Amino acid sequence: MGTRLTRWLSFPTVARSVVRNIRLAVRLLREPRVPVLLKAIPLLGLAYVIWPLDAIPDLIPAIGELDDLTLIILAIEAFKRLCPTVAVAHHEAAIASGQRYAPMTAPAPGDYIDAQFRHE
Repeated sequence: MGTRLTRWLSFPTVARSVVRNIRLAVRLLREPRVPVLLKAIPLLGLAYVIWPLDAIPDLIPAIGELDDLTLIILAIEAFKRLCPTVAVAHHEAAIASGQRYAPMTAPAPGDYIDAQFRHE
């Protein structure tokens, strides 16, 4: 258990995970299938970091920056979990294969209504 926790908390692993989630969030912000209200979540987290008033002042050497970093990570994670799973899966696969950004083209299940028009 101790080695797993140490390995999980190792800096390269955490840094790679944060960078991967930021790349995914940027792609999801550009994705047209993600609702506009959801796109406000990471932007509000970024606004908190930029805003001069903090819950824990940045004057406290390490803790002041850690609360900003924690809030950004939580905002990105909440954004990722609330986004449509089809969009998240599409962009995670594209990042893993090294593809450039391209919006989803195929209709997602449930994005259309199959109906027939009858004129009487």
